[in-house]
Amino acid sequence: MGDRGPDASGTWSDDRLALAHRRLKIIDLSDAGAQPMVDAELGVTVVFNGCIYNYKQLREELQQAGYRFFSTSDTEVIAKAYRAWGDDFVDRLAGMFAICLYERDTGRTLLVRDRLGIKPLYLSERPGRVRFASTLPALLAGGGVNTDIDPIALHHYLTFHSIVPAPRTILMGVRKVPPATMLSFEADGSLREREYWTPSFTRDPAKSDWSARDWRDAVLDSVRTAVRRRLVADVPVGVLLSGGLDSSLVVGLLAEEGQTGLATFSIGFEAAGGEDGDEFKYSDVIAREFATDHHQIRVPTERMLPALPKAIAAMSEPMVSHDAVAFYLLSQEVARHVKVVQSGQGADEVFAGYHWYPPMRHAGDDPVGTYEKAFFDADLAARNAALGPDYQLTADVSRAFIEAHFARPGAAGPVDQALRCDTTIMLVDDPVKRVDNMTMAAGLEARVPFLDHELVELAASCPPEHKLANDGKGVLKEAARHVIPDAVIDRPKGYFPVPALKHLSGPVLELVRDALHSPAARDRGLFTSAELRHHFANPNGELTPLRGNRLWQLGLLEMWLQTHGI
Repeated sequence: MGDRGPDASGTWSDDRLALAHRRLKIIDLSDAGAQPMVDAELGVTVVFNGCIYNYKQLREELQQAGYRFFSTSDTEVIAKAYRAWGDDFVDRLAGMFAICLYERDTGRTLLVRDRLGIKPLYLSERPGRVRFASTLPALLAGGGVNTDIDPIALHHYLTFHSIVPAPRTILMGVRKVPPATMLSFEADGSLREREYWTPSFTRDPAKSDWSARDWRDAVLDSVRTAVRRRLVADVPVGVLLSGGLDSSLVVGLLAEEGQTGLATFSIGFEAAGGEDGDEFKYSDVIAREFATDHHQIRVPTERMLPALPKAIAAMSEPMVSHDAVAFYLLSQEVARHVKVVQSGQGADEVFAGYHWYPPMRHAGDDPVGTYEKAFFDADLAARNAALGPDYQLTADVSRAFIEAHFARPGAAGPVDQALRCDTTIMLVDDPVKRVDNMTMAAGLEARVPFLDHELVELAASCPPEHKLANDGKGVLKEAARHVIPDAVIDRPKGYFPVPALKHLSGPVLELVRDALHSPAARDRGLFTSAELRHHFANPNGELTPLRGNRLWQLGLLEMWLQTHGI
């Protein structure tokens, strides 16, 4: 995991537990902030990935309670907070985090993941042993992991455009801690699991008389707070500026906070298949409006190809979205200038910006069927037709997963059900995971203000009609009009385009062909020869509902498995 923490490393062990940490120095750059951090006075040892944005406020509260500090780090605040408030300490944290906390006197070990799963946490368990890491490949490097393909996870992968919801991963021997979850390993070997936070997608009676303007003002205030929180650092903070509404609003709010000469970064690729590969005309508008120190990164196709294996190697799990390689290349460049960036990920799921939300308003008695029609890549019959006999299933586990999630209490209607599923499940294991893996592969920390848990709670309680207005994200668009130019707000919706991975041809197509026809792929038998013949006969003939290339989805999985020696 050296790429995730290029600045320092440390280890610690006792009779039962060994901890190792790679450090990216963001807060308290001195050795006093090193990890693993041992608080001998309290008998607590901590390793932690992420950032606690309100650590200064918590530190002040803890000092008033009599706690003494030996560093200025947020890591030490975690240790003191646990000693002061017990397991409920996590409720006081505002931030992104994967934490391991060990209590010397009881032999108890806690593993905790943040509310929206922004920071990853993987587990490999065998009798008498548990290993955990920030990346799945780190567990593979330690050996002793069952690398058989999980058929249920495989069906999820082919249904949800590469998303495998927690706790599963594509491998039988590795699982991931779900978001907003605390695992408690007691000294006697027993394990307790607790979900400590879940947003309510119902209407708040206290806000029943709010007008559209009230919601707009509340959203703007909450986004402003979220952006301000994510300035906490002892190093400069930049922005990944795509040119869309979300990252543009982040830039505008940072300018409001008095940030001058803000470093912003945009990336573009060559056009392919008649599709543009950049959105520079929009990002340039924002860069001029707020006089940022703007970096426009143009990537020719010949540079993308050598980066593709590196991007795949940086994936903790296979990620079919085209922009993974874009984020990888962007992060390598950005890391030359800054160590921390804010990013606009999450706004579409939180504020209903995608095309499948409006149909949910009229879903009637079949919200799952409506969601499936708009969102699923394939049904059970199509998945089984593509898969070898060892991986076919008789039950539609992916539809059943959505049915169970929609049926949980706490969502007022079909739109709320879809938004809850996407915010707490799909978002976590697609865009959020992608941004973390690709940025941290360059030793770059990405912060996502639209996933501030208080902002998510506010948005979840907002009536769907305010979010669905104006072709989606209506309430956010109206809030943004007070900050950024209308031309960026009212533009057609864009995506992070990497045309060469959507329209497969030339060397990229040959990489996919080589992977799927390799001896390792034949021995594995994931996909039938008929399925492969069908796709290679017309490599760009089948796109998923989210505009992904179906052949790329199959090839990416096989390339990921081979890259990681599976």
